[in-house]
Amino acid sequence: MKLKQSSAALLVAAALATGAASAQTVRIGNQGDALSMDPHSLNESLQLTVTGNVYEPLVARDRNLKLVPGLATSWKQTSPTVWRFELRKGVEFHDGTPFTADDVLFTFARAAGEGSDMKSYVNDVKDVRKVDSHTVDVETKGPFPILPDVLSLLYVMSKKWCEDNQATRPVDRRKGIENAASFRANGTGPFRLRERQPNVRTTFQRNGNYWGKIEGNVSTVEYTPIGNDSTRVAALLSGQVDVIEPVPLQDVARINSSGKSKVMQGPELRTIFLGMDQKRDELLYSNVKGKNPFKDKRVRQAFYQAIDIQGIQRTVMRGASAPTALMVGPGINGFDASLNTRLPYDPEASKKLLAEAGYPNGFEVAMNCPNDRYVNDGNICQAVAANLARVGVKINLQAETKGTYFPKILRRDTSFYMLGWTPGTYDSHNALNALMRCVDDSGSGQFNLGSYCNPKVDELTKQIQSETDKAKRDAMIREAFKLHSDDIGHLPLHQQALAWGVANNVTLAQLADNFMPFRYMSVK
Repeated sequence: MKLKQSSAALLVAAALATGAASAQTVRIGNQGDALSMDPHSLNESLQLTVTGNVYEPLVARDRNLKLVPGLATSWKQTSPTVWRFELRKGVEFHDGTPFTADDVLFTFARAAGEGSDMKSYVNDVKDVRKVDSHTVDVETKGPFPILPDVLSLLYVMSKKWCEDNQATRPVDRRKGIENAASFRANGTGPFRLRERQPNVRTTFQRNGNYWGKIEGNVSTVEYTPIGNDSTRVAALLSGQVDVIEPVPLQDVARINSSGKSKVMQGPELRTIFLGMDQKRDELLYSNVKGKNPFKDKRVRQAFYQAIDIQGIQRTVMRGASAPTALMVGPGINGFDASLNTRLPYDPEASKKLLAEAGYPNGFEVAMNCPNDRYVNDGNICQAVAANLARVGVKINLQAETKGTYFPKILRRDTSFYMLGWTPGTYDSHNALNALMRCVDDSGSGQFNLGSYCNPKVDELTKQIQSETDKAKRDAMIREAFKLHSDDIGHLPLHQQALAWGVANNVTLAQLADNFMPFRYMSVK
């Protein structure tokens, strides 16, 4: 193990050494890498924040997360189910190809197609029609008042470039399939992809022909994955990198007292939770044969009440988390604090529930967990495993890098897993549609990896999508979350806090969705 860590440290050092800083270069060290440059291949915030500097949506967000014009200058409803988008004229992709309505139609079709991880953003779109070269109509299956919010993470790709480079379909992370869009990029955004070395270094260059305003002065961004916490902190304190994310919680005071760097901290909209396979008649990875324990609510509740979330907050997260009972947190439209009360931590109650369900001596099950995606993710899973051991459940923990973790769980090749979710629309409908809706082929429940299903939750999700009266809509959201909570559909853990380490001569914008737009970065 030590040899592997040493080799990794040497690779990081070599990558950093070859990227000498200039006056307007910012060097970022992150615990993980974007798995692809294809903006439709993985619906993960790290992937989307990196590719979101190169590609753009029709409707964008500013530094306050408010909707603003992107590649569309305006949008309006022409009927309850049709939205018209007026497209920005004079915009070019990085290869000089003009941006037109054809690219928008192609993007919607690509995002809805085979291999796409963005299906849940377009699963309720019925048709996309070209009105003229810079106007499109998007027709939805029913009234969809939050469509502009939903489209803020759907990045537009060049139809011509994708066809010329045999990249008309997204890279399928579940199957390990790659194409030109994995390693190259051709967007309309404020930065161009200059060099891509997966898991070593990716370099971005300011787009001199960008149609909009780039607020910062940075000309080059060098992005280096540094998985080891101590190596990442050392790189910041020695000046080898200018920004790190995340800061290990035990190193916050050390960085703040260094005189060279500071830690930017703030609440994050992401909810960390555990999911369970509730569909298969027999779990893939368990010693229980002939049945699936997770189909029994008593077992799911036993797992829930065995987890000492306050202990995890205190010892693993060092106070930098907010335990939750819901799949969304404060700051997400529809969040209801009155529902945010967890079932009590009670190992004895857990043992009793397991015994009632027919498992008086517990059982074994494998747990899949990333160790380089969320704050202290591997340590959280170890703590959960220790908690469950106290009630007789043996967890066979499989913690691994997100590069292999995500393809595995997205194939639903799992029995028990960890996931984090920030609603890209900042609305509860997103979590309901992607995480809690019954799974179908159109993208509903695309990240409901344990296949939880309650038809009443489905019905409410569809009503929430089209309801325009806020009071009625909020009541529906409350009812759907209450049903899901009563079912113990998932095991919510907490909202983690943001912690970025930033050199004193660098300024940037820290957004609550953990996105890091290069356009706001400056070097003093």
